[in-house]
Amino acid sequence: MSRHGIGRVAFVGVTGLLLLLVVTGGWLYRDYQQFAAGPMQIPAKATVVVQAGENLRRIVTELQQRKYTAAPFTYWRVLATAMGVTRVLHVGEYALEPGMSPSTLLDRISEGQVVQHMFTIVDGWTFAQLRNSLAHTPGLQHVSAQLSSADIALRLGISGGHPEGWFLPQTYAFVLGESDFDILVRSHQAMQQMLARLWAQRATGLPITRSYQALILASMVEKETAKPAERPEIAGVFERRLSIGMRLQSDPTVIYGLGSAYHGDITFKDLAADTPYNTYTRAGLPPTPIALPGEPAIQAVLHPATGKALYFVADGQGGHVFSDTLAEHNLAVQRYLLHNQTKP
Repeated sequence: MSRHGIGRVAFVGVTGLLLLLVVTGGWLYRDYQQFAAGPMQIPAKATVVVQAGENLRRIVTELQQRKYTAAPFTYWRVLATAMGVTRVLHVGEYALEPGMSPSTLLDRISEGQVVQHMFTIVDGWTFAQLRNSLAHTPGLQHVSAQLSSADIALRLGISGGHPEGWFLPQTYAFVLGESDFDILVRSHQAMQQMLARLWAQRATGLPITRSYQALILASMVEKETAKPAERPEIAGVFERRLSIGMRLQSDPTVIYGLGSAYHGDITFKDLAADTPYNTYTRAGLPPTPIALPGEPAIQAVLHPATGKALYFVADGQGGHVFSDTLAEHNLAVQRYLLHNQTKP
């Protein structure tokens, strides 16, 4: 073969190789583009946790093991380099969702968009119920399990060693790794701030002289009714009784004082059992709150309804009937006791 023929063969060979590289490179580029912006194989909502000191390879390995991605690590490394996030992987828990692309996940991890969990303290819970709920909440470190209520009060700076009532019912966000004590700290601070703000705006002429007394009374109002419209009415009854030295006679305080001795139905024997919380046998407010009052209950105590009512009785339908005199109250008791006893 002549040198010209050999040259033509070599040229064709090089051209073919270049064409193959261009075609292969184009195919790889398209495949990479589809990987970067396309969905991973995530069948349902899940999370991935980035621990301190972990690198991109470990994260990708976990995603591959869970069959959320079949892409080689090279693709992930190129993508992370192109996004400039190779060394910007924040510790935390990140959401994985069906349809999520690798670039979206790397965005979240590089920006620290960690999963926010929610914990709700319910109006009217006791502190014991709050602690039990925290103990059964996943995602929290349970560091307060070995602490007594008095220990918790001491650590939070609550005087008297009794933390009941001092945690504001609302929803708190937390991230993986926070502790149950963190929630207690935040909810206690929120209650302190709210109580101070509302106390400064209280109505004049109230029979209570300290904000802690408002917290105690609000906890009683919280446990007496679930109807928002009734809270100021019940607060008014209690505060009129305090003003004239009349005993408050609140069943929820008796129940709280009985503790584990209460079995679900309050009896005359229970009402006569003297404890520091029995407002049938003792005058004035109980020594501490009996629950965690919400803001509406505190507002009701600080702005009670006006009127002359000194009594109320449950009407059997979730509400109450209010009376000005004992005679009216006794008639109401007979009427609603008879009504409740004859209900099918």
